[in-house]
Amino acid sequence: KIMAKSPAWQRSEGKNPKGGLNAKGRASYNKATGGNLKPPAPNPKNKKDEGRRKSFCSRMKGHKAKNTSAKTANDPNSRINKALRAWNC
Repeated sequence: KIMAKSPAWQRSEGKNPKGGLNAKGRASYNKATGGNLKPPAPNPKNKKDEGRRKSFCSRMKGHKAKNTSAKTANDPNSRINKALRAWNC
C-alpha cells in the first residue's frame, strides 16, 4: 500500500520560514477544510487590513500566553513568535 501524504500546510513545504503559511500552504488548507485563509496583513497603515491585523495580534498573543511553554514563548525561532513578527504585532 502507498501511504497518502499529509496536506502541505502540515509539512514544511507549506510553511513560510518567516512564520505562518506560504501560498501553497494556504491553498492546501483551504482545499482540505473549505476555509478562506488570506495572506498576512502586516501593514498597520492600511485601513482595509487594520482591523484584521489587530484581531489576529490580540488572538495570537492570548494563544501565546495560555498555550505555550515559557521556553517556546521566549524562543525567537518558534512558529508563534515568527507569525507575530510577520504581522508586526
